[in-house]
Amino acid sequence: MTSIKSKISFGISVPQVFTEDPLDLNLVRRFVTRAETLGYESLWVQEKIIGDADSLEPINLLSYLSAITKDIRLGTAVIIATTRNPFILAKELGTLDHLSGGRLILGYALGGRPDTYSMLGAPSEKRVRHFNECLSVLEKLWTQEKASFHGEFWDFENISMLPLPVQKPRPPIWFGGRHEAALKRSASRGEGWMGAGSTSTSQFRDHCQIVRSQLNRLGKDTGKFTISKRVYVAVDDDENRALKRLTDWFGSHYGNRDLAEKVSVWGSAEKCISGMQDVLDSGAEMLMFNPVFDHMEHLEILTSDIIPHLKVSRPFKR
Repeated sequence: MTSIKSKISFGISVPQVFTEDPLDLNLVRRFVTRAETLGYESLWVQEKIIGDADSLEPINLLSYLSAITKDIRLGTAVIIATTRNPFILAKELGTLDHLSGGRLILGYALGGRPDTYSMLGAPSEKRVRHFNECLSVLEKLWTQEKASFHGEFWDFENISMLPLPVQKPRPPIWFGGRHEAALKRSASRGEGWMGAGSTSTSQFRDHCQIVRSQLNRLGKDTGKFTISKRVYVAVDDDENRALKRLTDWFGSHYGNRDLAEKVSVWGSAEKCISGMQDVLDSGAEMLMFNPVFDHMEHLEILTSDIIPHLKVSRPFKR
């Protein structure tokens, strides 16, 4: 079954990983409150536990954001499932759903950095099976007052984890991932899929086709499933300066300076409008803007100079 999305939505990544400047909580606070005032529909945090840059743990950060915002949705993009105990994760995120008044979106993924998993106690083998069990345990604990599960990694009978989350039957789960199996799993088990910021628009287009094909094969209503894309962006009339700052950031964050030019949108407002429109035309129903420097300035520029010129089906409220 297929239905047409009535709107395109816009989210924005919260300043969280500080590669150039020291940790700035005042910036975080100003950024998220201004984003809500401007009309963005969702705020997003990522998981980066180990690294040289100052970074904030995502669930604790979202708990803080829930206290200083009112209506904007709060999402993880993404939690790496295999590095977290599903019982603790279910309790933490269930609590967050209550603290936020039912605003949580769980972005969830297997993860692409197995070299760090052993340090965090995650299995180095049977990762996909472990991931699927994590997901099943989480869903059981979120939807049943007396939950039972019998698997390879977890086995329990009639246990309770109350209160259940505010959202019913559970908070929406949007999956990350780029391999075909992960894309199909998104369609079969989730309410959304998140295209990685480290993939190009061309790759994203191909991934969208796999997700939509699987949704149609399963007979699922595509109108109730959201396809989103993180887009690293740098708006600057000096294109060389913008790209230089992006490549420096990608070198620090990803360890791959060359990736910036392949996956980012940068340059003048006109060039960024064109790049963002390509992402929408490739299948995105939610754009997650991810500026990596000059965060407050980008928040205003994206709102005033980029979003109003994108071809979407509803006006953006400011």
